[in-house]
Amino acid sequence: MKKDLPPPYTALTRHPMMPRTKHDESARFNFLTHFNRYLSGTLGAGNKLAYETRVLPAFRAEHGRDPEHRYEIRDAMNRDPFHRMWSALKRNSMEMRQMNGRQAVLRQLDELDAQARQFNEHSGLLELDASIEQPLYQTCVDIHCQPGGYHSEERPGDVTVGANYDVGLFATVGGALGALNDGGGQALVAWAKANKPDWKPKRILDIGCTVGHNAVPLAQGFPDAEVIAIDTAGATLRYAAARAAGLGVKNIKFVQANGEDLSRFPDNHFDWVQTTMFLHELSASSMPRILREAHRVLKPGGLILHVEQPQYGPDMPLFEQFMRDWDAFNNNEPFWSAMHGVELEDVMADAGFTHAEQFVVGVRAVVDPTIFPPSPEGEAEDFGRAAVWNAYGAWKVAPAKEIAA
Repeated sequence: MKKDLPPPYTALTRHPMMPRTKHDESARFNFLTHFNRYLSGTLGAGNKLAYETRVLPAFRAEHGRDPEHRYEIRDAMNRDPFHRMWSALKRNSMEMRQMNGRQAVLRQLDELDAQARQFNEHSGLLELDASIEQPLYQTCVDIHCQPGGYHSEERPGDVTVGANYDVGLFATVGGALGALNDGGGQALVAWAKANKPDWKPKRILDIGCTVGHNAVPLAQGFPDAEVIAIDTAGATLRYAAARAAGLGVKNIKFVQANGEDLSRFPDNHFDWVQTTMFLHELSASSMPRILREAHRVLKPGGLILHVEQPQYGPDMPLFEQFMRDWDAFNNNEPFWSAMHGVELEDVMADAGFTHAEQFVVGVRAVVDPTIFPPSPEGEAEDFGRAAVWNAYGAWKVAPAKEIAA
């Protein structure tokens, strides 16, 4: 296999809960992997060409200046025929991915539901709470074009949304997260052990866990720790808990809870509070509340870490900001643009993490080298598929009175 080609869909690891795909379903996923690669790379380069040769000169002629905000670039680019075509193809690729995954899941839903019930009735890894309401910011749109988002059901107690997410993720990222779609979680473990090798967290909280592909590696990497993975979507948690049980993981529990209210946990309870690609799913009002609760339940000396795409700022060219913003307007990510436009360090400081405690680092995704050789350090990102993610974190400092004591 050539190194510049993504791995075939058949390289996906088939854990017990992973939906089985027929030949044509796998072939469609293979097509979508290569189609997305082409859209992001070869064809995607045409966006900058269109901007530099047509859109920017026209903007300068009309306004007598360069664009001053990414939204100005967006308004101008949305009138360009090439960008409109590219956007339509990219949106259609996500819709096709959801359609193919959903078709595969619904075809075998009886078997998947039965398998999940079997795991969840015996593993003790699942704790659902029917009183948890779905936040408006999770129900206002079909996130990532997935019908029903992450919270809906085809019938009571099913695992459709979790199974659909898991079966298509490998194709969406071109295998970059490894054969188990868990390269992000593996990266967190590798980063923690490299930066604090003697650290042995006893309790870890993962907020917004979806199917647990980032939380399970934490449990595997720190087998003596108790990992709590929470989400508001019970439909997704049913699949997540069954997936973890099928992988033989025992030191994790999936709990239906809202990160805005962690009152079930006492102050200073966790050694590590974690989110992965979650903050951009939150509304402007919910994110500060979640961060305040995270500060409350985190022990002094504990770690909070948020893995995300990089924040916009003066060092990021406006055209790159515009391209990164595409998901906000075209891939049902309504809070993406606003979240990446705020000073996240200030939001964390308001939640209790002082600027002196905070840090920003790059966390490299651990990619399975047997199926996808990792790109060299410093290779340019293709928008939204970063090989090195930004992590916004803090080691919580104990109050002065505790230090004195």
